[in-house]
Amino acid sequence: MERREESRREIHVAPDRFEVTAEDAILTTELRSAVAVCMYDAAEEAGAMLHLRCIVKTSKPVDVTDTTLATELLLLDRCLEALREAAPSARHLQARIVAHLAEGAHARPVCETVMNVVRHYLTDAGVQMLPEDVAAGPVRTLRFRPGMGWVHTRT
Repeated sequence: MERREESRREIHVAPDRFEVTAEDAILTTELRSAVAVCMYDAAEEAGAMLHLRCIVKTSKPVDVTDTTLATELLLLDRCLEALREAAPSARHLQARIVAHLAEGAHARPVCETVMNVVRHYLTDAGVQMLPEDVAAGPVRTLRFRPGMGWVHTRT
């Protein structure tokens, strides 16, 4: 069993990008003041990971601009569309949000805004939302295996 796990393909997901897989692969990323959305179907091996940065600007009042939110919504829409194309028979899509909060008082509100947008969009799209995993502190490494529905984080 371990040998098979080691040979499983790993796909890195860069910030402000998404990756979709229809095979039993592992999607990976590092969260630094960011939100990852891990989506999969309970009955299919297909899944996707979307990596969105939560940018906190200290020089201006804390605000998440309409342009930023529109870009994130577009990425989320494209990611969900690509997942549905990769697994057209998927009927039980689920999603888990994993986030890393940057240091500072303004990090949580910015991250919460991004998560609220994602949460509402996916709920409206018929995706079941699973419990969220939000933490501050050291950078978080995330490994997501859609085929098994597991999400593993470590600092």
